[in-house]
Amino acid sequence: MSAPASGHGKTAIAVGLLAAMAARGIPTAGFKVGPDHTDAAYLGLASGRPGRNLDPRLVGAQRIAPLFGHGASGAQLSVIEGAMGLFDSLTGQPEVDGTAAVAAALRAPVALVVDVAAMGHSLAALVHGFRMFDEMVHLGGVILNRVASPRHEQMLRSALDDIGMPVLGALRRGDLPNVLPSRTHGLVPVAHRSVEAARAVRRLGEAVARSLDLDRLMALANSAPSLPGPLWTPAEAAGDPAETRPLVALAGGPGAPYTYVETAELLTAAGAEVVVVDPLRDESLPPGTRALVVGSGLPEGYAEELSANRRLCADVARFARDGWPVVAEGVALPWLGRELDGRPMCGVLDITGSTGEQTVAGYREATAPGTSVLAPAGARITGYKQHRAVVTPRAGAAPAWTWSGGNPEGFVWRQVHASQLGLHWAAAPEIAKRLVAAAIAGPAKPSGPAGQMPGPQMPTPQVSGPVPQLAGPAPQLAGPAPQLAGPAPQLGGPGQPMPMSGPRPRPVQDSISGPLPGGPAPSGPPSDPAPTTGPVPGMFPPEGPGGMSPPPGPAFGMPPADAAGPGMSPGHGPLPQRPGGAMPNGGPIHGTPDTGPDARPPSDVPISS
Repeated sequence: MSAPASGHGKTAIAVGLLAAMAARGIPTAGFKVGPDHTDAAYLGLASGRPGRNLDPRLVGAQRIAPLFGHGASGAQLSVIEGAMGLFDSLTGQPEVDGTAAVAAALRAPVALVVDVAAMGHSLAALVHGFRMFDEMVHLGGVILNRVASPRHEQMLRSALDDIGMPVLGALRRGDLPNVLPSRTHGLVPVAHRSVEAARAVRRLGEAVARSLDLDRLMALANSAPSLPGPLWTPAEAAGDPAETRPLVALAGGPGAPYTYVETAELLTAAGAEVVVVDPLRDESLPPGTRALVVGSGLPEGYAEELSANRRLCADVARFARDGWPVVAEGVALPWLGRELDGRPMCGVLDITGSTGEQTVAGYREATAPGTSVLAPAGARITGYKQHRAVVTPRAGAAPAWTWSGGNPEGFVWRQVHASQLGLHWAAAPEIAKRLVAAAIAGPAKPSGPAGQMPGPQMPTPQVSGPVPQLAGPAPQLAGPAPQLAGPAPQLGGPGQPMPMSGPRPRPVQDSISGPLPGGPAPSGPPSDPAPTTGPVPGMFPPEGPGGMSPPPGPAFGMPPADAAGPGMSPGHGPLPQRPGGAMPNGGPIHGTPDTGPDARPPSDVPISS
């Protein structure tokens, strides 16, 4: 499902199509091209199974078809919503990571959604151009959106009939209700299974069922040939599971995790017992938690709710300072700091954050400068960041990542790895094995005299009263799938035995004093260079003693960029009030470009290198 550009209604129609087919009893699956968590979550809500992302830049082009096959297993219809226009790309390389490239890789026919409110016979010229632009892309039909009248519809159908292009349906102005919750909420309404989100999906399904030719769309989908090759499976990607099953808390809600679905699947396959904890609602980590993962899907607009949950902040601070593994992405970095826009946070890291007026967005080809719970020194991977929060200092004495042309970013302290870069773990399944091994091994020993870390002291948040506990079944995010041939990533050193005393809860609910890591900020102005071009990366450390060699094939590895591109300056401003108020996670973001050293374009326009 694509369009000539953003704003033609493809998200609402894709969600509605999945809901309409699901209402007919047809098993469906939803996918989103690119890194956007929000659209993927609504596609998942409509289909009744987790929505997934297909991003060649994050996971490698060679994994797109296997990941799709894994996510579509058991479905009769899969709807893949494109990003931006059919031949657009966030990086300016549509042949690598654009919607057309994904459609060609999957040999999937394309239904083109066109807002025809101000169009006549020129529609035929537009559609003909899209059909002829790339012979590897099969344009199977057009969906007319915002048709003015029956006469207007007849004129458009006649124009498309002249070029032999089928019309798959027509929606009049007002037929497609604007009911999806504001994107400033991100995927939170889906994660919380809100009534508003469920009602919106149902109404879109009803609108699509009235206006689109569902039988013809199903026939178009059935025309897609079978995909060759094996499917991706978490078990094969993660390798042999650990003998003990440490409990890993994964941030999310009952409806969706605040990260890519494959993260939970890989952790489970690596031997972890994955339990969901909601930083917005739960007041403590689950008893027995041995590692915490907070992904980049949590929107920045919920900073007030994160700050208000003081009991969880205290629990997370105690957990991190005791030396347990913590992986934090996106807004979780300032959440681990002292404060964000004056609101107190967890106080694990000696940093402060403020919400800027501009959005920093784009892919980054990152290198791990040192060994951490997430990656060995020298490991390289491509991530995606999209945020308005600016943290000071930008990096600690042991940064999480570096990339060409920019200052280091993030913090590594004990077993905490925190940055604003979001990763797709399917690109590097060894991350899950490393985290599970660290969880089994237990807390890291404090470094330095008496375990002291450099940084100022911080008062201990006081929490009174008992901490409530919630119980219930843990969400199951992984399932059996066909096996994928090939060697599994290797990890060094077995972990220590893990004590397994006491009963374990299923899911989840709801800072402490001490020195804080932080370190001096790098000299010079903040730098966050634009992504560069090159082959799609995997993640691997340099060859050598104790390291892992990269798998064969040209899609792995990423050479350092030669130059930095334009950016977006991190201006400062007041925190917008809820709902959300900040940028959504993924999707169109519009800001005013700056001409400063870190001026960066919004994420819905190509980011040049």
